[in-house]
Amino acid sequence: MAAILYELIPRPGPGGSDELLGRFLEYLEGKKLQLYPSQEAAILELFEDHNVILNTPTGSGKSLVAAALHFKSLAEGKRSAYTCPIKALVNEKWMALCREFSPDNVGLSTGEATVNRYAPAMGAYRRNKFN
Repeated sequence: MAAILYELIPRPGPGGSDELLGRFLEYLEGKKLQLYPSQEAAILELFEDHNVILNTPTGSGKSLVAAALHFKSLAEGKRSAYTCPIKALVNEKWMALCREFSPDNVGLSTGEATVNRYAPAMGAYRRNKFN
């Protein structure tokens, strides 16, 4: 099993959606993680290039779905971003993304600081009218 998710991206160039999905699911199996039905449905839709709005409670695994999309985006040579309205949470997610995709592939933007601005996977804090 790969030490980090990034190591499962097929080289060179993108693999097909089925291959990418299989590799992501293999990674989850190696981590002994089981998907909730909402996660599974969202990930399947994303790997079919459909848009998804995942409106589930805190702690229901939205970050794992985001990781699946980061994985797919990196494999396809695209950029992806994870945004949230709480700066501490975006810092936490940034560190998790660094662990899974390597710091060279992950950036952070909080308004006060930017790290690795042109990275393919970004964590970003966006102020809204409630902050």
